[in-house]
Amino acid sequence: MIALLVDDYDKAIDWYCTKLGFRLHEDTDRGNGKRWVIIGPRGQQETKLLLAKATTEEQSSRVGNQTGGRVFLFLYTDDFWSDYNRMKAQGVQFIDQPREEDYGTVIVFEDLYGNKWDFIEPR
Repeated sequence: MIALLVDDYDKAIDWYCTKLGFRLHEDTDRGNGKRWVIIGPRGQQETKLLLAKATTEEQSSRVGNQTGGRVFLFLYTDDFWSDYNRMKAQGVQFIDQPREEDYGTVIVFEDLYGNKWDFIEPR
C-alpha cells in the first residue's frame, strides 16, 4: 500500500473511482475529520492506495507533487486501448500520445492533483 496525499477525501474517491475505475476498499471514520480511505485498481487485491488528507501546510504543499514532477505511480492494464479510450472519455488528462516501447504500450497521464502516472500494457 502506498500513501497518496490528497486535499479532500471525497473528491479523491470520486476521481479515482470514476475516472480510473478504481474500487473503494475501505472508508472508515477515525474521528476529528480523519478517515482511513483505501482504494485500488479493480481486480487487484495486493495493490492499494491509502488516501491521506494533508493536514499541515507542508503536507498541503506536496499534494500533486510528491516526486518533484517525475512519474510517481504506474498503472498496468491488459487491454491498453479499451482502458485508454474509457479513461479519455472520462476526462483523464494525458500529457503525451500513446507510444510503443520495448517493454510495452505506454502513455503518461495526470491525476486530479497533477501527479504523473505511467499507464502501461506490458509486452
